[in-house]
Amino acid sequence: MNDETVFSNCNIVLPDRLLKGSVLVRDGLICDISAGSSTSGMDLEGDYLIPGCVELHTDHLETHFQPRPKVRWNMDAALQAHDGQIATAGITTVFDALRVGLDGDTELLASDMSAMADTISAAHAGKRLRAEHFIHLRCEVSVSDVVDHFDGIKANDRVRLASLMDHAPGQRQFVNLEAHRIYYQGKKKMSDEEFFAFRERRIAESEANSPRNRRIIAERCHHQSIAIASHDDATAEHVAEGVELGVSLAEFPTTVEASLLSRQAGLQVLMGAPNVVRGGSHSGNVSALELLENGALDILSSDYVPFSLLQAVFLLAEKRVLDLPSAVRLVSDNPARAAKLDDRGRIEVGRRADLVRVRAEAGLPPQVAGVWREGRRVA
Repeated sequence: MNDETVFSNCNIVLPDRLLKGSVLVRDGLICDISAGSSTSGMDLEGDYLIPGCVELHTDHLETHFQPRPKVRWNMDAALQAHDGQIATAGITTVFDALRVGLDGDTELLASDMSAMADTISAAHAGKRLRAEHFIHLRCEVSVSDVVDHFDGIKANDRVRLASLMDHAPGQRQFVNLEAHRIYYQGKKKMSDEEFFAFRERRIAESEANSPRNRRIIAERCHHQSIAIASHDDATAEHVAEGVELGVSLAEFPTTVEASLLSRQAGLQVLMGAPNVVRGGSHSGNVSALELLENGALDILSSDYVPFSLLQAVFLLAEKRVLDLPSAVRLVSDNPARAAKLDDRGRIEVGRRADLVRVRAEAGLPPQVAGVWREGRRVA
């Protein structure tokens, strides 16, 4: 027997327009989209039906594994808790960002990251997760052992994306040294003496390691068919370097110049949804809204707040910055295409039935009323 569901009486968010009608799902795929009211199937009572969100960069798993300083949670339980929050935020495909190369701002170890990668792979194989999970390796190229750590994880079957990042002060995200001090000293509760020693060490590490490690990891990514992202590009030189290394995605550029040059070079540009919701960057860098106004933004990432994806989408539509289909593409079709996941990301006949039912009321955050992955309800 066929596994069949009809989603009736909904406002369907198609890639280019809204359609009041119904969606037929059979065996995990979208089989028909029709206009008009219906008396059969599941009545969505006029709610929106959007494609499941595709999240390319979230650091959220770490907070479940280490919910407090010096506390380590059971890794399987931490992953399940993270997965539950991801799914109930309307995210049906997620790239969990794991650190490769630790720069001293965390208690976590390289062995913890390797174990997290193994846990994700095993949970996926065991079909224990609501969303589909891939792995995004956040490679801190300024750290001396980043290549060794990368080599220990790169063969994991869930690894699909790696970003080349350098969080050393004085450049990229932290051109402003005072912003760097506020962020790291506040995060780690360092004394002034401890912080300034940390800053000098990080600058020296970056100068000694970053250029070489960028090239090596990029070469390994190409060999493993892992997509590459640049991170926190600020200048024309940063963009040119990324293009030379074969980068396809520009994550969190910090200036309009870098964003526009990335687009001109054929890269897709990703920014944080919290930047949209808050109205600006927490680091004092360029606003995602400014990039939208300049036509230099393709993808939104939840970064550190999973629900921020849908919150940003409906905020952009409510404020008429974008129409709703255009806003939804930032979190579904565009990231799916960037990740070469051509079977999902839009409500279209033949695509996976990754679907989210959303209730929206002006002035309030949207409400996720149901989530389906490949036609199966997961939230």
